[in-house]
Amino acid sequence: MGYTAALSGEYDVIVVGGGHAGAEAAAASARLGAQTLLLTGNIDTIGQMSCNPAIGGLAKGHLVREIDALDGLMGRITDRTGLQFRMLNASKGPAVRGPRAQSDRKLYRDAIQAELFATPNLRIMQAEVTDIEPQDDDAQTLLVHCHTGWVFRAGAVVLTTGTFLKGLLHIGKQQLSGGRAGEPAAHRLAERLAVLGFRLGRLKTGTPPRLDARTIDFAQLEEQAGEEPRPHFSFLPQTMPAYQMPCYITHTSAATHQLIRDNLHESPVYGGQIEGTGPRYCPSIEDKVVRFAGKESHQVFLEPEGFENHEIYPNGISTSFPVHLQQAIVNSIPGLERAQILRAGYAIEYDYVDPTELRHTLETKKIPNLFFAGQLNGTTGYEEAAAQGLIAGLNAGLKVAGKKSLVLSRSEAYLGVLVDDLVTRGTTEPYRMFTSRAEYRLLLRADNADLRLTQRGIDLGCVGEDRRAHFLTKQQNVAVLMGWAHNTKVRPADPLGQLVAQQAGAMTTPLTVFEVLKRPGISLASVKTHLHSFPLFNNEVEEQLIVEAHYDGYLQRQQMEAERLQSDEAMEIPVTINYATIHGLSTEARQKLEKIQPGTLAAASQISGVTPAALHVLWMHLRRSQSGLSQ
Repeated sequence: MGYTAALSGEYDVIVVGGGHAGAEAAAASARLGAQTLLLTGNIDTIGQMSCNPAIGGLAKGHLVREIDALDGLMGRITDRTGLQFRMLNASKGPAVRGPRAQSDRKLYRDAIQAELFATPNLRIMQAEVTDIEPQDDDAQTLLVHCHTGWVFRAGAVVLTTGTFLKGLLHIGKQQLSGGRAGEPAAHRLAERLAVLGFRLGRLKTGTPPRLDARTIDFAQLEEQAGEEPRPHFSFLPQTMPAYQMPCYITHTSAATHQLIRDNLHESPVYGGQIEGTGPRYCPSIEDKVVRFAGKESHQVFLEPEGFENHEIYPNGISTSFPVHLQQAIVNSIPGLERAQILRAGYAIEYDYVDPTELRHTLETKKIPNLFFAGQLNGTTGYEEAAAQGLIAGLNAGLKVAGKKSLVLSRSEAYLGVLVDDLVTRGTTEPYRMFTSRAEYRLLLRADNADLRLTQRGIDLGCVGEDRRAHFLTKQQNVAVLMGWAHNTKVRPADPLGQLVAQQAGAMTTPLTVFEVLKRPGISLASVKTHLHSFPLFNNEVEEQLIVEAHYDGYLQRQQMEAERLQSDEAMEIPVTINYATIHGLSTEARQKLEKIQPGTLAAASQISGVTPAALHVLWMHLRRSQSGLSQ
């Protein structure tokens, strides 16, 4: 566009947006040593939890632990500010267990801000970004323009706009421009992205009304207490709040459902007012009543928003009905007959970019050194946003330093699954992470995220000394315990051998401790009771032994499958490849490959429309190219 405004500053990396993606991106880039600028429309709302102040859960908890393993913010801050902690699926296998915490909204936001303002190499400024463009004389350098007149130059830019791109709030028939309640939408930047040629779509999400705890009859409700000892997110020890607060459970009633059915015409979703696609796995109460017509009631979790305030988040009744109907719906629920609304619920529509526009580094294909992260890429949830922010921030910092990018495979991390799903398959609805999305979920457990990823972070230079020392100690202790378990023999006549015979069948020859633990019904506690030579280690270290022993065969099988996948992933597809010259590809496969431009053969295998036959043709072409033979 040829701007002539005076340059206001120059940085290695500029991060646009101060939500969960922006916070992680800015911190990650700065940890690598890149001089980083965080630009946000409102400094006071950096780290704001716009919807439910909760972190983690099934698969989402895995993401948070992986963020922490690479020295990100979310896990540490959640441990410090959580008001209730639980482990979901605790009775099931370790692959699908997920830590979850309800956070104090204000404490979380304040802690994120304190962390960012104390981060070396990071500067924070308040301004609305209106344009991003390559510099006229240097396509590798980007100019960032702000509504204030500031113009900044950067080697890389990470865009994390959340729900602000052309954000439109709906409360009944009322429509309000905004990125969230009380904050302006970003219209000029959305228009600029369209001009730059990015494919934009429209999505929708929503939030429930907030309730005054002093007007709720908790005596009618089922109390749900936190767990002790508390599941934690960070692998580093954190000072956790002194006590936990209870949550409560109630259910919608027949009166609730009738009220909703009678007034569907008042809902923006069913009145044709909303264009965007909403989240399938977190529907509004209107959607639930319509889609599950035979269900007599739906659970509502009443979750406190802070230790010292009276706001309650009624998880399960997200709605965009007019306020008077929201109040009637709330009062039709047992225990909430006299509950008063403090803040109205609403739906919000916003623009997002087709994530197949991105590479696995989250860099855009159209504009070098421009990275996208968070809800801008079509995801929903704080955890998915923070995960992308971390990956984009690290890759932006690595690129300006001239270092190799960080690309995690599907067999290495949920972070890899998330990014690969987005950039190879795209999404037409808000994307949410589930354990079922990971093919190798027994390898990708929440408990071993640091053992999988922290060494990668150390090699990249994004892990601090405290975490490095803590990790190396744990890694050594796990190795010592595993070695001891594989080399210590238990004889049939030993007390432990006799216990094995009683509980798990005859034991005729000596077994190692590891083999004993593989026997059904033999717990680690029993082994420690009967074997006084058992070395003393903490629960985290012992947990690795338990899981490795109980799931040994399955783990070995998944590891072999992952290694085969990695051999495919090692075969890179050059950026210069001309799919039109590859004979034997169907028109659909060629078009999909040209559009998505997968970086590896494994990435190509994930693309809908690229058949095994097409993959074989592509593989043969790559083999011939690598050997120097002509097509």
